[in-house]
Amino acid sequence: MFNFEKLDIWQEAIQFADLIYQLTNTFPGDERFGLTNQMRRAAISVSSNIAEGSSRGSHSDFSRFIEIATGSLFEVVSQATVSRRQTLIDESAYKRIYAAAEKQSRMLSGLRKSLLDS
Repeated sequence: MFNFEKLDIWQEAIQFADLIYQLTNTFPGDERFGLTNQMRRAAISVSSNIAEGSSRGSHSDFSRFIEIATGSLFEVVSQATVSRRQTLIDESAYKRIYAAAEKQSRMLSGLRKSLLDS
């Protein structure tokens, strides 16, 4: 097992990606190269940046990858908003994404702060 796999924040990011995959499975085929692809790539980027950042030799380097992961997370929220407005997801699905993103954002923010403070 790699060290990043032991991180709660990485495990939460994987669950977030699973949620996005589950909800975008219902998107119409003509969105396959649009919102479906964009949301999935951004969601995957969160866990990928946590994993890659954990391999860096300094806390400041790791912190930069956490910052990128946060940006990807915010992308998903923006894309979920468009998806809701275009009626690709309902209010319940939007709230699930939003709540999961809020939790992930708090975790990312806390990790980044601890990396910069040490």
